[in-house]
Amino acid sequence: MTVPPTAPGPPLLVRRAELDHHRAGPAHAGELSDVRTVGGVVTEISPDRLRPGPGEIVIDAAGGALLPGLHDHHIHLLSLAAEAASVPVGPPAVHDRAGLAEALRRAPESVGGWVRATGYHPAVAGELDRYALDALVPDRPVRLQYRTGSLWVLNSRALDRAGVHGGPRPDQPGIERDAAGHPTGRLWRMDDWLGTVVPPVGVELAAVGRTAAAAGLTGFTDATPGRSPAGTATLTAATATGALPQRLTLLRPEGGDDSRRPPPTDRVGWGPVKIMLDDTALPTPAGLAARIRAAHRAGHPVAVHCVTRIQLVVTLAALTDAGPVRDPAGPGSGRPAHHAGPDRIEHGAVVPPELYPALRDLGLVVVTQPNFIAERGDRYLADVHDEDPAALYPAAALLDAGIGLAGGTDAPFGRPDPWAAVAAAVERRTAGGRVLGPAERLAADQALDLFLGAADAPHRPRRIRVGAPGDLCLLRVPRAVALRAPSADQVAATVINGRIVHAADENEPG
Repeated sequence: MTVPPTAPGPPLLVRRAELDHHRAGPAHAGELSDVRTVGGVVTEISPDRLRPGPGEIVIDAAGGALLPGLHDHHIHLLSLAAEAASVPVGPPAVHDRAGLAEALRRAPESVGGWVRATGYHPAVAGELDRYALDALVPDRPVRLQYRTGSLWVLNSRALDRAGVHGGPRPDQPGIERDAAGHPTGRLWRMDDWLGTVVPPVGVELAAVGRTAAAAGLTGFTDATPGRSPAGTATLTAATATGALPQRLTLLRPEGGDDSRRPPPTDRVGWGPVKIMLDDTALPTPAGLAARIRAAHRAGHPVAVHCVTRIQLVVTLAALTDAGPVRDPAGPGSGRPAHHAGPDRIEHGAVVPPELYPALRDLGLVVVTQPNFIAERGDRYLADVHDEDPAALYPAAALLDAGIGLAGGTDAPFGRPDPWAAVAAAVERRTAGGRVLGPAERLAADQALDLFLGAADAPHRPRRIRVGAPGDLCLLRVPRAVALRAPSADQVAATVINGRIVHAADENEPG
């Protein structure tokens, strides 16, 4: 009989592993333990050497740290998978107009001869529209995405292929038009619609899963706004086949059919309702509160996209009006333990200190991207004038104020490497060597904890305990040593549901 690739692994024994004993005090320093999983669950932990059972797989940790598997709490999996069919057109790959033209002209064609370009920043060649792209590539349909992910720009040939013509179209409010009604080529948050008129690119989810497993990731929270039912089906199928071995939580699209469906499988579950905010079309606090109440009445917390001060102010006013969904494990929540977790603030790029009391009192969790300081910090210094760049993506101050904090990479809009994000949270150093907000640096253990929370409690680091899922990340060295220079290269093995999905020193998992 063929064993499904997502079935629990055979009995597994990890010997001589460093656990989190250092958190219990110096008396346990240097203590090593054996950990057994059976049926995909941790069944035994002992400081004494456990005897291997018949057919049990044995891994000698040799003093390496055994962690709960890492979880990326904010990622866009289908967009990340599509990156393999895209050409990068922003820093650090491209820096000027000549480089942009060269990258687009040499880009490999995807289905139908289209060129898919991603990662653009106006520092390369200014703001783009159809005519600017026509001047660079007039003879091939080009769609180019800005680094923020909110804007696509199509050249004239691409607009013709997509059937975008003159005249107002109330069913396409995100298609920017000039005063005469002609499309400029700039499409705001039109990903779902684009997917219906542009040939799909290849989606290499298996490659995403392998890379993530090599980094010790055992779970994702996909934060794609307005995810289509087809996108949900693609992700669910990838977990069922084992192409994505990780556990998967899907933020619910606001008001969509998906939000009313039960979780697709026992390894794929629903999270909060994703609410997108844009400064150009910001709702009133009362209007946003009504949307939040609708999600809460359906039994779902919300995850609100907040990257500016005004977005956060409106969100806090709306949540104060609507009433929050609190941490199921927190005092007075009255929520079952299987609930999808507390209300969340996604990104929290700008969080002024005067708003800390409201964040704390509402029980909100901020899901931050510390990697953006390393990846975009130099651009923040050049571009950000209405906020202090050193105060962007705060971390230490939020924890000090008693606010829940978790981490995501926002890949593909950030690097899909949680260890790079951990290093960035500790150093807050830009690519150019500047330190942004030294007071916001986290201790290395705090930074790692950003990626150790459960999907429904992202701010509460999991610990290895009897009865917990057998989702593990084994490091080559003790935790303290690994955190001196955080890197995925320190991952020796990754276990999901008791099954080895990555072994650094073997060609195939056991």
